[in-house]
Amino acid sequence: MWSSLQRWWGVILILVAVSATVWLGATQQLVLYIHPRYVVFTVVMAALALVMGVLSLAIRPANTEEGVAPRGWSRVVGGVALLLSGAIALTLVVVPPTTLSSATASQRDIVGSTVGSDSQNVDEVANADDELIASFTVVDWSSLLRQTSDPNFYSNKTADVVGFITASEDDPANIFYLSRFTVTCCAVDAQPTGVAVYAPDWANEFDVDAWVEITGSFEINPSSRSDLPLVLVPETMTVVERPSEPYLY
Repeated sequence: MWSSLQRWWGVILILVAVSATVWLGATQQLVLYIHPRYVVFTVVMAALALVMGVLSLAIRPANTEEGVAPRGWSRVVGGVALLLSGAIALTLVVVPPTTLSSATASQRDIVGSTVGSDSQNVDEVANADDELIASFTVVDWSSLLRQTSDPNFYSNKTADVVGFITASEDDPANIFYLSRFTVTCCAVDAQPTGVAVYAPDWANEFDVDAWVEITGSFEINPSSRSDLPLVLVPETMTVVERPSEPYLY
């Protein structure tokens, strides 16, 4: 009885987990967990697992010997493992998928992150045209800021970037980071990066984690509480919807 129960529970949990994975793929939300290049492979493998799980339920082995029910700690450990597995599987279905937030970003080094450090090269960008500059993301500008803080380099270069708000620790009243996560494989390895934005009393109009689009220029930091040499000074700042692919790659 016990071994049979274990077998069916295991199959059911697998079916719940892989069904959730297929659903996330079908609704284009799997990119909140993994890099887009792995989506097709993951969905195909999940679909195969789903088919095999259904067949496992439909086809019972001809000779099934009931095992002896475990006793003592074995039963306790098995029960706890079953509950934890069920909770994880159901979480994939019940809890709406969401992106990593400022809470995660603030636990990691936004300024010192080397993610995307070679995404743009100062020498190549020095004479770039407006069309190329307009395509730069938060990662691109962050990469350039790590390479040079010369204000002359950024003159006549307008940034138009989208990201979510993470409060600055040095001067939270006047500065926040326009942040994005970059993903190599999955959300587990996501690294935050961002550019500092100087917007006095920004919290009166915008919430932490709000997604905003900012158009502006990089200027010498006017804050006396922050040692960042340059900050993005907005000309326009507008709340926008979260992008369908919130991570950068």
